Amino acid sequence: MLYHLLYPLKSYISGLNIFQYITFRATSAAILALLMSFLIGPVIIRLLQRYQIGEEIRDTGPQSHQRKKGTPTMGGIIILSAVILPTLLFARLDNIYVQIIVMAVVWMGIIGFLDDYLKTIRKTKAGLVAKYKLAGQITLGLVISFWLFSAPEFHDFRSVTSIPFFKNFELDFGYFYPVVIILVITGFSNAVNLTDGLDGLASGLSAIAFMVFAGVAYLSGRVDFSDYLNIIYLPGAGELTIFAAAMAGAALGYLWFNSSPAEVFMGDTGSLATGAALGTLAVLLKKELLLLIIGGVFVWEATSVMLQVAWFQWTKKRTGTGKRIFKMAPVHHHYELSGWPETKVVIRFWIIGILLALFSFSTFKIR
Repeated sequence: MLYHLLYPLKSYISGLNIFQYITFRATSAAILALLMSFLIGPVIIRLLQRYQIGEEIRDTGPQSHQRKKGTPTMGGIIILSAVILPTLLFARLDNIYVQIIVMAVVWMGIIGFLDDYLKTIRKTKAGLVAKYKLAGQITLGLVISFWLFSAPEFHDFRSVTSIPFFKNFELDFGYFYPVVIILVITGFSNAVNLTDGLDGLASGLSAIAFMVFAGVAYLSGRVDFSDYLNIIYLPGAGELTIFAAAMAGAALGYLWFNSSPAEVFMGDTGSLATGAALGTLAVLLKKELLLLIIGGVFVWEATSVMLQVAWFQWTKKRTGTGKRIFKMAPVHHHYELSGWPETKVVIRFWIIGILLALFSFSTFKIR
């Protein structure tokens, strides 16, 4: 919005020329998102406390988590509020990449809000029925697919994706690409949701991942850098730098309140929207496979659940008694039950996330 309002006035006020630079607008969006989280966080937490919108802890989870019962949830409202406004202020609103990513975040934020509303306010134990939640995720994937296949901006690369470690070679999914989009967005929105089980874990990992995508978006939107690195040049994708930077700032600001002992949980409102944002960024930037590295911890968390369920069912069918691979899934609970303090699990997972982030950047040169 500010770009459209102020940049045209550069002929009269030369200083406004700064709004043409993505780096300036991305930095400004990140700082504003961080400050907004700090400012609105306490207000939202007090409102959640006043209306007794607290977390319900599963009896099947670690017993140490019972002390967290009643902690305000739906804190994802902090993240969404802190990212939407800076994006609308500093990004170009006529940019199709910005339009798609904002739509995706708001879409999944609403679905997550409905789930949290049903669980915490209406006291429906299961929340939003799983099939309706899945339907919302699939519908989002189909909408984005239609957008990509119909918009002329994506004509030359609508169904391709980059392959890490390979230059000048892309994988074209053709008309199967909508299935890939649905899998990526659905998979990562659920993966972040599963990871959001320890204080600060999902928010810290999300901040790391969005910082990486801010860099990837900037490189992909520059014809000189993309040519030098032999990656797909995506005209206009640089504007996603602003959104990704705002998401990183919002996640860090939220982490201020979510660090152990957490004052608020993001709930499905935040986790589903955050995961969908990661998946959508990967789709728009043609980095679906690289997302498996950038979000490697999220992938491992989701995989641990699938392995646990599959192994339990298979052994129960074969022997009559189900067996487990992990003490508890997702895998962060396994380490908790192995004697690791919660903060140690979180910090070590953050370290792994940082290592994967650095490794993902190295793939641009190791080709």
